[in-house]
Amino acid sequence: MTMQPWKTLEKSVVLDRGKYVRVENHSVELPDGKIIDDWVWLVMPDYVNVVAETMDHRFLFFRQTKYAVGEETLAPVGGYCEPGEDPKATAARELLEETGFAAMEWIDLSHSVVDGNRGAGGAHLFLARGAHRVADPSSDDLEEQELLFFSRKDMEYALRKGKFKVLAWTASVALTLLYTQP
Repeated sequence: MTMQPWKTLEKSVVLDRGKYVRVENHSVELPDGKIIDDWVWLVMPDYVNVVAETMDHRFLFFRQTKYAVGEETLAPVGGYCEPGEDPKATAARELLEETGFAAMEWIDLSHSVVDGNRGAGGAHLFLARGAHRVADPSSDDLEEQELLFFSRKDMEYALRKGKFKVLAWTASVALTLLYTQP
């Protein structure tokens, strides 16, 4: 049996806050013909998360705070894709800006929608291998952050202890651990 996708019949903008968020109201038709006239849809830019592995097999993370988290957390490199920018190019740009590192090999771990019912953009998760310093960081991030170097064992321990407090970060680290299994 082939499952049928929902059909968008009409869209209207409810709130537009520029490039970071737009709220739309959709009228959608379900596969059984039922119509829902008030389906809320979030339009947000795609973003990347990058777990970078250095040439000596250490992994780069930040210790930082995030407004939505409300406390200290561990985080991989990350940032929003500019309109029309390829996610891998975004990942390389963000790695360089935030850490001063470049990578020799890029592994596309996953591309997923953020919210299966409401949209909210897409997450592109990468593993960057052979990372090495090529410049000083030049990030314009709002958060205070400290760059840390973890062993694979330290990364796994931090994941198990819930130290990555954003879902996409947890997924990035878990997929990296699966990909780099000894």
